[in-house]
Amino acid sequence: MQSQSSIQSSWLRTYYFTRAIFSVAWVAAAILFSAQANFTVLLLVIYPAWDALANLVDARVNGGLKANPSQALNVAVSTITTLAVVAAVGNSMHAVLAVFGVWAIFSGLLQLNTGIKRWRSYGAQWPMILSGGQSALAGGFMISQSIGSAAPTILDIAPYAAFGAFYFLLSAIWLVVTAYRKAVA
Repeated sequence: MQSQSSIQSSWLRTYYFTRAIFSVAWVAAAILFSAQANFTVLLLVIYPAWDALANLVDARVNGGLKANPSQALNVAVSTITTLAVVAAVGNSMHAVLAVFGVWAIFSGLLQLNTGIKRWRSYGAQWPMILSGGQSALAGGFMISQSIGSAAPTILDIAPYAAFGAFYFLLSAIWLVVTAYRKAVA
């Protein structure tokens, strides 16, 4: 019979792999369909909505929203961001990039907090901690780009999602290796 810690670690591996696959697919779609305005709008709305849903499911699996306040807040921030993207899309891509920048800062800091909290229980959270910090920095960069004269596109957001995919994949692999080492020991 598996221990609760083992079950949670297994969940995190699956969760991180799922998040990585989604992000890779999103980046690929953003690149392939960047010239198609309607599909681009859909992708821009889906990305923070997916983050809200993923954080909600993960928090529920790990004791609920009350037990995971940083994820509960991340669900709220990502939901508000989804609505803000819907509103900003009609305005300009400069506004959309600014919304993504603000979201990247908040969600990155919340992810950083979640990674630090999980480190105590599961270890192997350094990629999530790095990802959270880098997300916050990327958010600042996106905001600075949003006030520039060059017209932003979804391709200005794709590298952010690609780095997220990298960190989720790295975390998943790290947990797989850790579980394998424990099983062999």
